[in-house]
Amino acid sequence: MQAVIKVTPSQLTTIQKNYPTNRQLPPGAVFAHQANGLSITGYKSGKVLFQGASAEREAAKWGTAAPSKAKSASRTKPKAAKGDVLPADFAKWSVLGSDEVGNGSYFGPLTIAAVYVSQDNLAFVNSLGVADSKTLTDAQIDQMAIKMMAKLPYHIVNIMPPKYNEVHATMNIEKMKAISHNFALLKVLQKIQPEKPAGILIDQFEPRGIYYNYLKNEPVVLRENVYFSTKAEQFHLAVAAASIIARHQANLSMLELSKKAGRQIPLGNHQAVNQIAADLLAQGGIDYLGEFAKLHFINTEKAKKLL
Repeated sequence: MQAVIKVTPSQLTTIQKNYPTNRQLPPGAVFAHQANGLSITGYKSGKVLFQGASAEREAAKWGTAAPSKAKSASRTKPKAAKGDVLPADFAKWSVLGSDEVGNGSYFGPLTIAAVYVSQDNLAFVNSLGVADSKTLTDAQIDQMAIKMMAKLPYHIVNIMPPKYNEVHATMNIEKMKAISHNFALLKVLQKIQPEKPAGILIDQFEPRGIYYNYLKNEPVVLRENVYFSTKAEQFHLAVAAASIIARHQANLSMLELSKKAGRQIPLGNHQAVNQIAADLLAQGGIDYLGEFAKLHFINTEKAKKLL
């Protein structure tokens, strides 16, 4: 789904401040931001393009957008990318789900988690009050994650900044995510053998074809009964659980980085981040900053200008 709005130069500047650039700029663009399944691109012409499941809702915060022509005529069933349809009773299935956090945060790791929630464990997960991890406090996240990790099969791929920067020199973040999702899902499948999930749900960050293209050189690629959906945590507790466990691991990593730096290192991408990055640069140079941050983000250049 996508939406386009037309704004004045001053409005474009305001919108740009809210969505700092964290990916490569397309031709004619002045900013390009991607996080949580939503891409926002602002152009010199004054047009701002929103792409993702919540595109129209996000665009409505800034202006009137024309409805996407691709809008589904029916809302009775949640649809995944490329025409995939989640079965009506999918929420009751035994499902292996995966999600990631940290791809929009300058500091900290990229964390991917995969979790298997069988039919027998749906009531347990539901009893914890599991919801979209972005709506929960860190304390709630940590408490829920600890309980789920003690009972549910899971696997975490936690890519800390030094490794992230090393790998990013050879591939883009979307390929890194695809490889990590595939790896985490395969690890959980190994743990639950001979049991098999009825379905596998990946929180979609790329269309199916692009996702599998990123995996073309991987020795083992998971394809059977795989579904893709944006906002997948709304469709099965397995993805909601994966999001929470990933957030918990990210929280632990941020505590570790804060202890190492001797100061609070925040998640997210906002103006205060640039000053902290500048302080770390002044303290130990670009290699030292790379122990805490994803260096390809535009924040690195902004931090240099603050020195």
